Parts: sequence; C-alpha cells; structure tokens
Amino acid sequence: MDVERTSLPGIGLRHVFTTERGRQVGVVSHHTGRRDLVIYDKEDPDSCVVAVALNGDEAGALAELLDTGRVVERLAELQREVEGLMTEQIPLAPGSPYAGRPLSDTRARTRTGASIVAVVRAGQVIASPRPDFVFNAADVVVAVGTAEGTAAVVDILTRG
Repeated sequence: MDVERTSLPGIGLRHVFTTERGRQVGVVSHHTGRRDLVIYDKEDPDSCVVAVALNGDEAGALAELLDTGRVVERLAELQREVEGLMTEQIPLAPGSPYAGRPLSDTRARTRTGASIVAVVRAGQVIASPRPDFVFNAADVVVAVGTAEGTAAVVDILTRG
C-alpha cells in the first residue's frame, strides 16, 4: 500500500493512503503531538468529510486497536517463512507462578533462548512487553523460538 507523505510547514506532516474502495484516509501529525484522523470526500479528495482530533494517548490507543490482530498474524507469517522458528500462544492460568509478577522474573530468554514477544490481554495485543510488564491471570503470552525453547517457556509459565 502506498502512503503519500506531505510536509505541512508550520503544522507538521500529513500521511494519506487510498483504500481499496477509493476513499482517501489520512493522519495529520502536528508538531504539538496532536493527531488528526481525516477522511476525505470521495468525489473531491481535497475536501475533508470528517476530522477527529486525537491527543497522543488517544492516537496510541487507536493504533493499538487497529493493529491488534496483526502482531499474531505477522508471527504466524514469520513462522512459515523461517524454518525452525515456532510461535506458541500460552494461556496464563490463575495458578501460574507468574500471575501478578513481572516478565523479568521469568528470565525466559536467558533460560530458554525463546523470546516473549507479545501478550494478549482482554483482546488487546501488547507487543514487545517491557521487563517490568506484570502478567495477569488469563493473559495469553506469545513466545517465539525453537520448538524446544517455546516448550520450555510453556513449562516456566505453568510450573515455574
């Protein structure tokens, strides 16, 4: 998909793409941090039909909502592309020794060679969780590595 980038002197940047149905959608990124989600008139692409002003937190939340399924989808794609790479989705049971504890406590990468690359919580994907990210019971942890490494992450998260 082609995204057109236009500098807006004194304002910031505008990024616009055209949907499959011919609608132009854009984001104006202001120097102030504000973002405007903009939908242009299909008949007159220079006219804006709808503009929604978003602060930084709102823009981040919208990006996360729009991208939720893509992280897991992309990991599955990578698994097909790279021989020997596995992804494992691990439901964190309420009895897990890591429920309520930070990711760093698992030492998963050091112990297994596999990486915890995402956590799905209440239908939202938290990509690349930081070491201080605290697991909740019912999270689904996404690990990437060899078959042995991801199996070891399963063991760590279920037994300790």
